[in-house]
Amino acid sequence: MIEVENLVKKYGSHLAVDHLTFRVEPGKIYGFLGPNGAGKSTTMNIMTGYIAATEGSVKINGYDIVKDAEAAKKCIGYLPEIPPLYQDMTVKEYLYFVAELKKLSKAETKEQIKEIMELTMITDIQNRLIKNLSKGYKQRVGLAQAVLGYPDVIILDEPTVGLDPKQIIEIRDLIKKLGEKHTVILSSHILSEVQTVCDEIMIISKGKLVACDTPEGLTGLMNQNMQLDISILGTKDKIEAIIKEIDGVERYHFENSMEQNQVKVILETDKKKDIREALFYALAEEKLPIMSMNRVEKSLEDVFLELTDEEVKEASEEGGKSDESDL
Repeated sequence: MIEVENLVKKYGSHLAVDHLTFRVEPGKIYGFLGPNGAGKSTTMNIMTGYIAATEGSVKINGYDIVKDAEAAKKCIGYLPEIPPLYQDMTVKEYLYFVAELKKLSKAETKEQIKEIMELTMITDIQNRLIKNLSKGYKQRVGLAQAVLGYPDVIILDEPTVGLDPKQIIEIRDLIKKLGEKHTVILSSHILSEVQTVCDEIMIISKGKLVACDTPEGLTGLMNQNMQLDISILGTKDKIEAIIKEIDGVERYHFENSMEQNQVKVILETDKKKDIREALFYALAEEKLPIMSMNRVEKSLEDVFLELTDEEVKEASEEGGKSDESDL
């Protein structure tokens, strides 16, 4: 279990993490989302003990990351965005080096390295120099060092960045396997990846937690109303007059249509009220044919943008402060 309590990190006058509090329960894969500069990497670096917080605390399985640093760090495996690899070592040499750093016994080291190389599918390249590996294989080696020692918690910061589609799928499958025996925290900009892999999603914006739920819970929260995307042959005035008379329409707005003489309108209604039949007959009576009607379900991307857009706009209005990666 990870307990993050009232976490604050300041870089001069810049507040990167703003009184952040959350709990990570064991046995789940957590997605950690946020726009650039939101505080994700800073939070992960504090959780792993790589940098110190200005205020607040982080506990890993009850161990404080500052006061009980050695015990806490034994519970964590960490893969930063740029894997910490020694390019002139072979894969096997590097893993033995990491095992020594993690103070594994000789018996543990030999057995674990064999198992982890099989898990990450790098057995065939164990005697190759790391500098000669592809980016995908380097990510696998980085994952192997994170898993070595079988820590309870594995933290992955953008593990698929820069990989091709095939490599992304392979790393994604590997993360799912890790989730069977470890608690995993995954930071990624690929929302479809997070939705596919993660049990819970935390969204952070300007250093604050703005949402935490299952992927289904987040999208369900944003889909409490029914949204209809309709194209109608007719004039805007006539169509608007009919829409205003339909019971259950909460909001609507018009958009530009690419089709001549057609009007595109987006309707939002209470999810419990299905207005489609009433709308159809009302428009048909006025000889205004519906050319298309689609029910729109908000995706995780829509949820993410809606929850963070206001924060991003505020940040840009303040003059565009430095991204956390530059700090």
